[in-house]
This record gives sequence, structure tokens and C-alpha cells, in this order.
Amino acid sequence: MFDLKQIHLVLAQLEEEKGVKKDQIIEAIESALASAYKKEFGKKGQLVTCSFNFETGETDFKQVKKVMDPEMVLMIEEDEAMPEQEHLAEEDRKVRFNAEQHMFVEQARLIKADAAIGDELIFPLENKTDFGRIAAMTAKQVIIQKIREAEKGFLSEKFGDKQGEIVSGTVQRVERGNIFVDLGKAEGSIPFAEQIKSERYKTGDRISGYLFNVDDGGRGVFLRVSRTHPQFLQKLFEREVPELLEGTIEIKGIAREPGFRSKVAVFSTDPEVDPIGALVGQNGSRVQTVTSELSGERIDIIEWSEDMDDFIRQALSPAEILNVEITESGDDKLCKVQVAEDQFSLAIGRGGQNVRLAARLTGFKIDIEQLDAMGNVIDQEARKAEREAERVAAEASEADAQASAEVEEEMPTEDTVDTESEITETLVADSAPEVSEDNVA
Repeated sequence: MFDLKQIHLVLAQLEEEKGVKKDQIIEAIESALASAYKKEFGKKGQLVTCSFNFETGETDFKQVKKVMDPEMVLMIEEDEAMPEQEHLAEEDRKVRFNAEQHMFVEQARLIKADAAIGDELIFPLENKTDFGRIAAMTAKQVIIQKIREAEKGFLSEKFGDKQGEIVSGTVQRVERGNIFVDLGKAEGSIPFAEQIKSERYKTGDRISGYLFNVDDGGRGVFLRVSRTHPQFLQKLFEREVPELLEGTIEIKGIAREPGFRSKVAVFSTDPEVDPIGALVGQNGSRVQTVTSELSGERIDIIEWSEDMDDFIRQALSPAEILNVEITESGDDKLCKVQVAEDQFSLAIGRGGQNVRLAARLTGFKIDIEQLDAMGNVIDQEARKAEREAERVAAEASEADAQASAEVEEEMPTEDTVDTESEITETLVADSAPEVSEDNVA
């Protein structure tokens, strides 16, 4: 009935590729055979077990009955409804008596003298090998289900401890914007929202990311990986900077716009160690390695400070800050920063990027004002209106100059006028009648 050689090959393959242990697969097969036997030959409510010998291929089916006290069961017909028992404690609730599953203690002691309540008695069943199609399908489904459960357990055990760490693998495929990665005996996915937008991957490419979620759901274990998570940046630095793992240097905060720019606040517990220099490395080697992994993402490393005034100044670098005014009211953290007019664009950054990252890093809402040479605050709206007026005036002046140039092109020059006179005289001469002596006479 069984191809033992093929079964052993499948067992070895599942253990190697899926991490499912041999004992778990054997248990799945025995459970499947028991289900098939019950489906084809068993009685309703019967509890059937199976033992399968993988050396000989022999099966041994048995029925199991539990020893019960009469006070533990309700002697009611199968079609009768069970009374409400939700108000009772779990140990006080009764079950419907089933002769195929239960045996009273008095009867049990006739078979086994020392039988006690809660024991299970085993009764042999006739061995069968010829299962019908439906029973075989049932067995197949049971085996698949059991193997999936075993695989889930393996993945949860292997990757549960790796949540919060960097994992690496090979791109298997890209579907609907999601990248599926072979992580070795498991498949992870990088959702579109967790990808760096400037990156493109194809099948076979090596890729790494931050394992931020191990979801043990009903349909299996899902490993979700991110390349945009702030912790991915921290873990990359931990690979390159041993002082981080030693605890000499701490990363106090990270703000990222993945693929473009990040700000990292660092602090040293040892006054002899420069935290910024440690992350940058000799000739920038450490930070360049991290930047390369993140497709050229620019990384600003600043020193964290308990003094929020100083920390905000550092967070807005490379801009030079003149004044910082902090206002905290409950959960609202506001900060007004003043900069010179020539530092305003640096403080804001391209598209507001610098101030956005500084706000995320510090936790403050930052409002930036510019001061003129006299130290007066420049009215942004007035300056904006002034610049708009200058732009409109410049466009009008350019339009007038262009119109004047077009008029000058259309006006005839002196040479053009002389040429036109000659042409006119020639035409008149040609059209005048010729006068001869005969005509005069």
C-alpha cells in the first residue's frame, strides 16, 4: 500500500527545505490514516488512533474510550439540546454521554481492575488497507494541515527571536509592488510602503532589511521586512560601530526620509570618545558603508544634548542659528528659531526637508524666522509679496524689451528705403509710353 522509499525521500526533503522534523511528519501521517479509517470504517463519535511502522509499512488501528463518572455526563439523546452551562465552572460542566467515546468506571474495572476516572482504555480495531477515494482525500488534507502547522511552529521558533534584527536573502519575485524574499527555509515580504522608492530590484538580487513583524496568522507565518524603518538604519550602524554594541555610544533618536536624507542623534557615555567621529569612522568609512546600503541616502550625524536649546541648534545644522525660543504647554512643544537671511534656505532645506527632520528628531514644532542685517524680523508675507512684485515687474520689463525689439525689426532701414525708390523708378520707366519722332510729327 505504501511506497516506503518515496515516503523516506519526502521526509528528508521536508526536513531540509521546510525545517519540519521527521517525528512531526510521522505524527501527521498517523493522524491522517486514523481520519481515513474513521471516515471509511468507523462509527459516529468513535475516537480512532493509528500507529504506522516506517520500516515495514504496517498499520495498527485502535479505539480510545475515556473512563467517566456517571455524575460527569448527561444521559440525553443525540437530537436533544444541551442545557445551558455557561454559569457553571469549567470543572462542573457535563458532557453528552457517547458510548463510542465514554465508559463508566464500573465497566472499565471489569476490563482493567485499577482503572480510574480520567483514564483512557485502548481497544484494537480490525486493520484495513483499502481506503475509498473520499477517505484518501481526507487523509491528504489532514497531512497537508499537519505539515503546515509544523512549518508554522518551525518558522515561529526560528524567526521569532530574529524580530527586530536585520535579515538577508534573495529576491524571489516582485508582485503587485511587493518584493518576496527567500530567507532560507522561509519567505519574507517587503511591502511597497516599506521600500525605498528610488530602488529597483529583480529576481536573483541580494537584499537585506529589518524584520519588523513575525505574524503567526491563521494561514501561516508571515515575515514582514522593511528598508524604510528607522531601526534598520540603527542596526546597520551597529554592524559597523562596535562602540554601539558595547554601550559606549548610544543612538538617542533617528528621523528618516528613506532614500533621501536622515538625521541621527548620538550620545557618548565616555567623555573620551567622540560619538560623531565613531559613527563617521576613519575617512568616513563607517558612514559610507551604511550610506551605500541605503542607495546613497545622506546621513547627518549630530550630538544629542539634554539642553533642548543646544539640541535644536544641532538638529537644524548645517544652518547657523541666532536665537531659539522654546514654549511647552502640556503636550504641545513649540519652538521659534531665528536665523540670518542668508541662512534661511539652509535651515528650511530643499522642500522643507531639513526642518521636517529636525522637528521629528527633537519632537518640537519648529517655526523659523529670518532677521535682516539690523536684527529685525523679516515679514515673510511682505517679503513674499515684494518678491512677487519684483518678479512681475521683471517679466513686464522683459516683455517691453521684446516688443521694442520686434518693432525695430519691422522698421525699414536707410538702405531698404533707397532700394525701394530704385525699384519704384524702374517700374515707372517701364510703364511709361515710348516717344518717337513719328509720333511727334
